[in-house]
Amino acid sequence: MAQQGGQQQAPPANNAPQQNGNTNQNQNGNAAGGNAAGGQQNAGGQQNAGGQQNAGGQQAAQQSNSSSSTVSASQTGGAIPQTAPAGGLTITQPPQTATSYYKIAQGNVITFGWNFTNLLSTPTHLTVSAICDNGNTYAVGPTDGIIPGDATTVTWDIYSYNQANPGTPLAQATYTLDIVDERGTGAPIEPGLFRENNALQFALYSPQPYTSLAAWNCAGCNNAAWSSYTAHPAFISLVTTIVVMFLSGYALLRQAAH
Repeated sequence: MAQQGGQQQAPPANNAPQQNGNTNQNQNGNAAGGNAAGGQQNAGGQQNAGGQQNAGGQQAAQQSNSSSSTVSASQTGGAIPQTAPAGGLTITQPPQTATSYYKIAQGNVITFGWNFTNLLSTPTHLTVSAICDNGNTYAVGPTDGIIPGDATTVTWDIYSYNQANPGTPLAQATYTLDIVDERGTGAPIEPGLFRENNALQFALYSPQPYTSLAAWNCAGCNNAAWSSYTAHPAFISLVTTIVVMFLSGYALLRQAAH
């Protein structure tokens, strides 16, 4: 019976190591599987994080490059086609069908007007000047000739200008209206940019002072003027020729009558 009990106890002893082995093997396998899964999860997490980071970096780089390209195009004028015509203006007031004459008198204000054409870049400012035939240049307008770049009119009080500038008054002569942008006179012609305009000519004159009828004297109506005519050699020759022709004709008619 003792042997029989010993034989009965042996299998449990032999089964215990097998159970422990299986348990350890399962635990080790699960641990390995867990570590492997964890490794894959961490690797996947790193990969996803790296992917988002790279995508964000590429997007920022693209935005930076796009911004740089826009700034560069703006600074170099790349936005204006090189085939575009030069900008400018067309005078609308006064009409250019004939030369306009303006009287230098109190309350007489001149208005110049224009429309822009083919202008793709608005000037910072415009400078308007009147160039006289005598070589003098006068600033046009109440702000010494400088007006905003998008202005389409300018007014000029010529009487007030003369009062404020007695040393260089406006002459009675013909003038050329000259309009330039901030680049000044003689700036190169470029696509879309303002081109200097000097197409308008006008004239200024001063009225004569008032003279009463009693004090008025006709220079061509007095005896002194008639005396100057009669003393001229051409006048004497003409009168002599007429007298000779008359007498000769009279003599011929008289002979024919006899």
